[in-house]
Amino acid sequence: MQDRDAQERGPHSGNQVRHSHPGAVPSDSRMLTNYLADIEQLLCEQRWDAALREACDLPQIAVALADPQLRSSSERVKRWCGKWVRALKTDSEGKRLERVHRVLCERLDHGDEACESVPARALRRLRLHRLTRTLPGGFTSEHPAAADAQGAGEVEICYALIAAARRWYANSACRDAQVQANLARLALLH
Repeated sequence: MQDRDAQERGPHSGNQVRHSHPGAVPSDSRMLTNYLADIEQLLCEQRWDAALREACDLPQIAVALADPQLRSSSERVKRWCGKWVRALKTDSEGKRLERVHRVLCERLDHGDEACESVPARALRRLRLHRLTRTLPGGFTSEHPAAADAQGAGEVEICYALIAAARRWYANSACRDAQVQANLARLALLH
């Protein structure tokens, strides 16, 4: 009885509750959230190339965050894309995501990252987003349409990768100790 009363009145009662649930994990990463919001802002501004460059780094970032040495390889990125980009959807959505997955794999096949390496540039850009502010809520939820076919394909890839990154974080990474440790490590780097 006395312990319960102390918890209810004590200034640190929130901490005691938190420690009693060791499985509790963060539900969001400000760094990743800001990175995704910046890609969406680039899309709203119709800066297709910049948005595509940032979005295409998402699979590499996710794979690196799950690795103790922050390493990534094209094979592991392809597996990540296969799992998170090709999520089960309706027939038309599934076909669209399958097409996006195929384009991403073709891009990876043309790259020279067959061996494992640290995607330093992508991780540095992710880390820089930890200090940015979240965008105000006045933006539309509609996806901007590109005027040309290439732009439309780039927009489709960007939104598919953003959705995949959100699914990955919500369904896996937020409970993955290695991912959380690497996010904390990146946040501490200067």
